[in-house]
Amino acid sequence: AALLAGARCSRQSTGASVRFICNPNNPTGELHLRSDLLDLLEGTAGQGVYLFIDEAFIELSDPRQSLVDISHENLFLLRSLTKSFAVPGIRFGYGFGVPELIERVETVRLPWTVNAFAEAFAIEAFRNYDALKDSREKIARERRWLCERLIALGLAYEPPSANYILIEIPMEAGMLVDRLLRHGILVRDCRSFGLPRHIRVAVRTHAENEQLIEALEACLP
Repeated sequence: AALLAGARCSRQSTGASVRFICNPNNPTGELHLRSDLLDLLEGTAGQGVYLFIDEAFIELSDPRQSLVDISHENLFLLRSLTKSFAVPGIRFGYGFGVPELIERVETVRLPWTVNAFAEAFAIEAFRNYDALKDSREKIARERRWLCERLIALGLAYEPPSANYILIEIPMEAGMLVDRLLRHGILVRDCRSFGLPRHIRVAVRTHAENEQLIEALEACLP
């Protein structure tokens, strides 16, 4: 929608009207601290720049670092039930912002973006929102276990904070992805992120995580 409205993307921090940041970042898993984000908001707002924060994975990471409780004319937060409740087919995203900013977003938002089934699921999901605390605890426990096993395999990884881990591998990502697929394991090929020797793996149940480690042991050179 932004591109259709005439926007263009740039890596330069100066001269932009909007700055986007993903917290936690995808695919690295880096979690930005709330205090740092507040400083960033103050700095961008002082330049007349809007700050859009994508918090699609924050509910599976550390919600204490969120700015969801901050009402600021230059701040917009993006969230998604797709990640938190593991329903990629639903495609239900939502956002937080002051009314004036929401009105501006609405002018470029595509019409009919949410169907009735997704709306019904979203209402039920929000009724069970507190269950995400248990999910975070299970993810953190399994994430620690996975990281220990990756170290034992001699693999480096980015310090994770959510339900995925970015791993550096000693071969081309596409080759390892194909090998793992033959073992019934599907991981994210990170070449699309500009990382030809990295894969991103999900933190799943303990049994599934054990299968992943066994497959990596069999497929790595």
